Amino acid sequence: MIRLENLTKLYGSFVAVDDISLHVPRGVLYGCLGPNGAGKTTTLRMIAGILRPTQGRVLLGGDDVHIKPLSAKMRLGFIPDRPFVYDKLTGAEFLRFVAGLYGQEGDSVERRIAELLEVFELTSWKDELVEAYSHGMRQKLIISSALIHRPECIVVDEPMVGLDPKAARLLKDIFRQFVERGGTILMSTHTLEVAEAMCDQIAIIQHGKIVAAGTVSDVRRQHQAGDASLEELFLKLTGGAQVRELVEVLGAAA
Repeated sequence: MIRLENLTKLYGSFVAVDDISLHVPRGVLYGCLGPNGAGKTTTLRMIAGILRPTQGRVLLGGDDVHIKPLSAKMRLGFIPDRPFVYDKLTGAEFLRFVAGLYGQEGDSVERRIAELLEVFELTSWKDELVEAYSHGMRQKLIISSALIHRPECIVVDEPMVGLDPKAARLLKDIFRQFVERGGTILMSTHTLEVAEAMCDQIAIIQHGKIVAAGTVSDVRRQHQAGDASLEELFLKLTGGAQVRELVEVLGAAA
């Protein structure tokens, strides 16, 4: 469903994403893990069509995002790490606006808006300007806007940021139901516990390259890591183990 072929992004001489190839099939929740600056967000923005690759291509359901952007993006729901919304619209108006971008309007959209606002407990706020929403409420609204047109795949950057525990639990359940019904999710997260609990497969990115990919069990076998936890695997593959050793040394010194 989501296919990256030799995806590369340069900023001058700096290589942000370095020749990444990846396939995320239907019915899979795929986690993209890596330290800050590894290239995760840049990769997701290229998938969403916000950034143009220096080389390579992104296919959504077989459509190239930059050759057939309209048909490709009709398949996609994008949830960024920061909830950018129009403050002078109400919640319902914002969802109506996003639906219109996908050519959807009328009674079916109004029912969908009511359904999503109810699910995310925003019904009582639907006619309030978004400028009055808290950060968590804005995040819920952005998630609703990504689902408004019933996409085939979702790309999400740090989905739990700003959500309270109840909303985070709800989102996990929604994502699991989405993939069980044949949808596809590619999710970037810093929270290894979330990745281990939610993701069917993972890719670990370091310095713009994929250094490991597959199920957690696959990655353990690839790197002869026995029954290591995902945290231990992540630290081993990204150099974080050195940081942990330093912390332990400093703790011992104290």
